[in-house]
Amino acid sequence: MSPTSDTDETPKSITANVVYFGKAYQETQPLSLMQTIPTDGGVAGAKLGAQEINITGKFLGRQYVLDVVTVPADGDIAARAREVLSTKPSMIVADLNSADLLTLADLPEAANAIILDARTIDDNLRQDDCRRNVFHLLPSRAMRTDALAQFLILKRWRRWFLLKGVGVQDEAYAAAMRRSSSRFGGKIVEERSYSYNPGARRVDTGFQQIQTQMPLATQNAPSYDVLIVADEADQFGDYLPYNTYEARPIAGTQGLVATAWHPSFQEYSALQMQHRFKLFAHRDMIERDYAGWLALRIVGEAFIRSGKTEPADLRAFLRSDQFEVAGFKGEGLTFRRWDQQLRQPVLLAQALMVTSMSPQEGFLHQKFLTDTLGFDEPETKCHLAP
Repeated sequence: MSPTSDTDETPKSITANVVYFGKAYQETQPLSLMQTIPTDGGVAGAKLGAQEINITGKFLGRQYVLDVVTVPADGDIAARAREVLSTKPSMIVADLNSADLLTLADLPEAANAIILDARTIDDNLRQDDCRRNVFHLLPSRAMRTDALAQFLILKRWRRWFLLKGVGVQDEAYAAAMRRSSSRFGGKIVEERSYSYNPGARRVDTGFQQIQTQMPLATQNAPSYDVLIVADEADQFGDYLPYNTYEARPIAGTQGLVATAWHPSFQEYSALQMQHRFKLFAHRDMIERDYAGWLALRIVGEAFIRSGKTEPADLRAFLRSDQFEVAGFKGEGLTFRRWDQQLRQPVLLAQALMVTSMSPQEGFLHQKFLTDTLGFDEPETKCHLAP
């Protein structure tokens, strides 16, 4: 942060430098030809957010400079992070996986940094592996499964068949779903693992093969209402609709999905947000774009509302009752003090439409209804000093 003054007649302006720090990960190719992975996922949202907060900032003597840093897939996160931290950015938007995020957060040079986590959903980063300098923007895995479980219970679809992949993240999602079922009164009547590895992800599948394998994977299960799929690697989940042995709805990581954002969402003026993003990026806004955009909105709110510039003061403000940010979800979004997770409603969406939004009606909390999603303060294993 560096105050600058052009002439004696003009007021001093404050420049805040924000770094969008990511890595060129190898992205999984979608199963469907209708799905594409944007090359600027997340970054486009952050750039739009920077543009918007600068519109307000110029009237208040503030300028926000966004610097995008991308580490190569085989690059050294720690070394590049030290270079970034040497410039003393106001805040860092981290588009990093769980391991790389912890590498960044644990650097001595990052001890007093403010890191806005715009990628991970891992519960361990909000629990045993929480860090004082990290604020999480996307709903955690537990928030997502709780959001889905509330909806299923409200529909009185209480009996669930859990079909999970064999990956570590698939097991993490399954564990979160087990927790949600016991928390809200669902019952997992059957749990199975399934592995599907075609030679070529698209051309070696074929509807005839899928039409044979999916019924075999789901037959002979006890009576159930919904098939819950835990397939975060997107290996087979999209093949399940209309291919299960029993005619049942699909939910979880495919089918009806809990997410922070969806291109079809239009409530609470979200339609204007979708339109602005499409004009800016010439494509639909995905969840990572929403996280990037939200990160820059948080930066603007923190500087303008607090009137502070020092990292310690900004961090205290983000954790305080005075902070909230508008996220087009019908209420101000705030950070939980115990794990620095952004509390927020969670969308429940299918391919083309948003079906619902949790928390659902009737699930009550003494303070914030959104704290019925994820780990509440009495449950937390994260204990951050003020």
